[in-house]
Amino acid sequence: MNDRFFLDTNLFVYSVTNDDPAKTRAATGLIRQALKTHKGAVSYQVVQEFFHLALKRFAVRMSRQDSEEYFECVFRPLLKVHSSAALYAEALRLHAASKVQWYDSLIVCAAREADCGILYSEDFQHGQRFGGLRVVNPFLDEDEE
Repeated sequence: MNDRFFLDTNLFVYSVTNDDPAKTRAATGLIRQALKTHKGAVSYQVVQEFFHLALKRFAVRMSRQDSEEYFECVFRPLLKVHSSAALYAEALRLHAASKVQWYDSLIVCAAREADCGILYSEDFQHGQRFGGLRVVNPFLDEDEE
C-alpha cells in the first residue's frame, strides 16, 4: 500500500485562516506530517489556488514576505507535480469519463501522478476511489466515517 498522500488546497487555507479551530488543527497536523515524513505532495494548481486566495481574498491578506516564506517553507518541499500536457490530457479523460469537475480532475490526476495512495480533501465524497487513490476527508469525525 502506498503511503504517499496529496493535500488539496483547502487544507492550506484552513491552516492559516483560523476560521474553524478544529479544521485548523487537523489541516496543520497533516501539513506538518507531510513536511516531516516527506510523504506529502501538492501540485502547481494547489500552490496557485492558495496564493490566489491568500493574496486577494483572505479577510487578512498575506503579506509579500509571509507569502514568500510560506512558499519556501511549506510549498517548495511538497511541490511534486507541475503542469504538463500529459496531466491535462489525463484530466480531460477523467472529466469525461467520471463527470468530476475540471479542476477536481486535475487534482485527482496530479495525486495519481505523484503516486499517492490518499487524497486529503473535503471537495470529494469521503472514501471515493480513483483506481488506487482513495479520498479522505480529514475534517470528518470518526463517527461520520
